[in-house]
Amino acid sequence: MKIVCLDLEGVLVPEIWINVSKKTGITELSLTTREISDYDILMKKRIGILKEHGLGLGDIQNVIETMEPLDGAADFLEALWSRTQVIILSDTFEEFAKPLMKKLSWPTLFCNHLICDEDGSIVDYKLRQQDGKKMAVTALQSIGMSIFAAGDSYNDLTMIQQADKGALFCAPDSIRIDNPDIAAVDTYQALLAVVDSFLF
Repeated sequence: MKIVCLDLEGVLVPEIWINVSKKTGITELSLTTREISDYDILMKKRIGILKEHGLGLGDIQNVIETMEPLDGAADFLEALWSRTQVIILSDTFEEFAKPLMKKLSWPTLFCNHLICDEDGSIVDYKLRQQDGKKMAVTALQSIGMSIFAAGDSYNDLTMIQQADKGALFCAPDSIRIDNPDIAAVDTYQALLAVVDSFLF
């Protein structure tokens, strides 16, 4: 059986932290794994900035409620579902994802968990496991699945490299240049064509 594994932010929905940055005016919150490859460093920086500005989980959730999937993402998912199973592998958090999953007709999502205090301030985060995207692909392969993986950031590279086939989707030039062996596409139509070459 063949399964498609996709990153979430930057592939199906806008970057949550970039939207939070725009709504709050806090420029530093716009940094993502496109710019900072070490996820732990990035998250600790984000948590520190939120604390400094007195922002909590509720403030971020209010921003997420206003967000919509990327243009064409829902149709792209429908096209994939007509061909095979799809799993979303993301470094986002279940506390963030639900409104966006609803707007995408509830795809299967593997992600992480936030730790908050009584006041709703984000104090830490808990990864499902280290390098969770790659580990999920490896686990699926261990039960006989063939995997196609696509993402846009540094934290997607091990997933894509582990997969039987993969692609970068709307990735920045820095990632493309560093990984010339990975196919790079910029539209859902082009990504669907690469997926089809794997499936059929």
